[in-house]
Amino acid sequence: MPKENLIINKTFDFSLSTIKLYKHLTEQKEYVLSKQLLRSGTSIGANAEEAVGAISKKEFTSKMGISLKEARESKYWLRLLDKSQIVEYNIRPT
Repeated sequence: MPKENLIINKTFDFSLSTIKLYKHLTEQKEYVLSKQLLRSGTSIGANAEEAVGAISKKEFTSKMGISLKEARESKYWLRLLDKSQIVEYNIRPT
């Protein structure tokens, strides 16, 4: 039985939360920032998943590095949405 991967689970959950927020933002007619967030937020898990299937340490490190960059970008878009108050939405964890 494969061992549970906490990073994969958390990045998948983050992707789902990002999709939920994207839906809310587009319902509020916010399309530009929401699309940026959707791309970077869902890319984190996709790259982490690719890293798990890497055939070398170098490939693993590269994919996880990309995942980290996407996480930093997502953090930027979330901060921008929060501080700009374009739409009302609690993006802080409860």
